[in-house]
Amino acid sequence: MRIGFLFNHDQIHQVAHSLPIAMALADAHPDLDIVVATTNARLSAEVRRIAGPAIGRRIKAVELGLTKSGSRLMAATLESVLPAVKLLIYGDNLDFFRSLDILVVAEKTSLILKTRYGLNDLRIVHTRHGAGDRAIGFDKASAGFDHVLVSGPKIRERLIAEAGVAPESITIVGYPKFDLAPPRPAMPMLDESRPVVLYNPHPSPHLSSWYEIGRSVLDWFVAHEEYQLIFAPHVMLFERPYVLTIDKLRVDRAGRIDERFLRAPNIHIDLGSRASTTMTYTQRADIYLGDVSSQIYEFLLHPRPCVFLNPHRFDWVGDANFEHWRAGPVIEGVDQLGATLEQARRDQDSVWRPVQQELFARSFDLTAEPSARRAARAIARFAGVNALEGVASGAAVSPNIDA
Repeated sequence: MRIGFLFNHDQIHQVAHSLPIAMALADAHPDLDIVVATTNARLSAEVRRIAGPAIGRRIKAVELGLTKSGSRLMAATLESVLPAVKLLIYGDNLDFFRSLDILVVAEKTSLILKTRYGLNDLRIVHTRHGAGDRAIGFDKASAGFDHVLVSGPKIRERLIAEAGVAPESITIVGYPKFDLAPPRPAMPMLDESRPVVLYNPHPSPHLSSWYEIGRSVLDWFVAHEEYQLIFAPHVMLFERPYVLTIDKLRVDRAGRIDERFLRAPNIHIDLGSRASTTMTYTQRADIYLGDVSSQIYEFLLHPRPCVFLNPHRFDWVGDANFEHWRAGPVIEGVDQLGATLEQARRDQDSVWRPVQQELFARSFDLTAEPSARRAARAIARFAGVNALEGVASGAAVSPNIDA
């Protein structure tokens, strides 16, 4: 039985969602042939950082590339705007994918192996990445997978109702990324005496707060040094000169970060380093400020004040795609920011904490057993090999939400 785990993206943010599963599966079933495939040096380095000596010992690693001259020419022409390499990599490496019995992925482009290249005997398992509410996470493409691993009941219910995924094709496993969650990190550049706000806008132009009011948000913090700001947007916001979204076709530019923001002593800017993907900032911040990023749910691992930005003036109340906006006050303009930050902090325990706990419990089914081990058992069962039992001695325990 040969099981592949594919990481095919520009950035590394998907690795922590499924690599822990590969490690748990290799630990429990050394008879399985586990191979991790990456598509660039950045991904390969992150895999080796997390998996350490398991790579080359219990897990094989390969780095796939473009092998056809036409693919390389197309990528060189289009990559600044479109994820050309991400799409072309499949057709250039069909022999590798044909060698697998099961392919485990965190994203949906891999379905092209079935829909375009006819690899219908290859069983594909989707681990997803994040527990967010955006509609694209529940589109009909999800029904194309042979099995789907989800973090909690909310995801399962929406996949069945909205994407048409068969209930028997879904297993709730918790959130393997939480197995890697760091303790509250030390950040020497931050002053412990002032509250730290994390501003975490999403890249999608039709949903993100960045394009409409993002720079005004940064200006507000320049003028209000009683707060410290971590500006750590979704890692794809500044990855390319242009941001293209396919769920609602739109292209926009994230632009440049002005010098006045870079010089501000109370603002820390990170446009896509590893720290943006390891929960470093969601663990450290005191207040979350964002729009539609699924990182809100990682922040709620420890309930704290949240404020949401709605410059597009969505009619969001009762809309499942904005369910996370129930976790704190929602504002449409920066003129409301100061009073709302104070309100969110003041009302956190009496108003928002119970709602946050409810949202978290619906999004994550965590138990004493590490989520990666639960996911590995689900894949083993799907593959038809003996299921994992119990909790391995010395294994980390998945955390539960703070009371």
